[in-house]
Amino acid sequence: MKKTCSGGVQDCRVCEVYLKVPMWLNDPKGFFREILESKARLQEDMKQIESRITPIRGLGRFPLDQIPMASQQKKKQVLERLSDGVVNFDESKVKEAAQEALDEGIDAFEAIMDGLAAGMEAVGELYNRHEYFVPELLMSADALYAGLSILQPHVKTRGGEVQTKGRVIIGTVEGDVHDIGKNMVKMMFEVAGFTVHDLGKDVPLERFMEEQIRTDSDIVALSAMMTTTMIGMKKVVQMIKEKNPNVPIMLGGGPVTWETAELFGADGYAESAGNAVQEAIKMISQFREMRKVKKSQDNR
Repeated sequence: MKKTCSGGVQDCRVCEVYLKVPMWLNDPKGFFREILESKARLQEDMKQIESRITPIRGLGRFPLDQIPMASQQKKKQVLERLSDGVVNFDESKVKEAAQEALDEGIDAFEAIMDGLAAGMEAVGELYNRHEYFVPELLMSADALYAGLSILQPHVKTRGGEVQTKGRVIIGTVEGDVHDIGKNMVKMMFEVAGFTVHDLGKDVPLERFMEEQIRTDSDIVALSAMMTTTMIGMKKVVQMIKEKNPNVPIMLGGGPVTWETAELFGADGYAESAGNAVQEAIKMISQFREMRKVKKSQDNR
């Protein structure tokens, strides 16, 4: 048994109980009282440092200034492998990185957005610079969906159902058979957690309105790659607004500009696939807020 303590009994909370063990022989109650007092002091100390301690999966508890940086570095590496796998259309690499993301405890939605979606945005930039062409786009899309098949089932849920940001109707207008850009926007919507109803290409103008009513979608996204076919967008906007003025409509495609969208009466314009998602979220939020205000006024 330890007999002495350089700090003295009163100054050493680690060994003071052991130094006073002989009390057990003469005063058992006093001995247990000492134990309880030491426990109370320890609990008080823990309260003071609790805010500086955080749990780390698989590593126990560490003060914030002592957290190993390997976890953040590992996360960055996994996200980069997901992105690179999409850019280089390497399905096996994407699958391996997606599974590793789950094994490392990386949030599935974060892995999708900061890994897979980031890679697809890079692919879009390469396509715009004419460094990638249709075959590369399709192979990159296959790699992206390979990762999605592993990650999407693990996106956090609420009430047993996957959280979605809204429902989207998307398609290329009648007379236009170009759908590469539309497909990229569709993928970005899916990656971001939207439910997408893809009508395809060369879609009859009336069908956009019919499908919006049938699905009660939150937004309609129209694509056109030719100036001759983008005129049909204006007709679609008019038809939908007549039936449901509260549905936001977004336009996109090579010849389309923000000025075109305003001229046709649309509510938004997507300059790129990544921009389409952010624009859609912004438009949906604005229209939902307008509905709340209108409903509040009607109830007065």
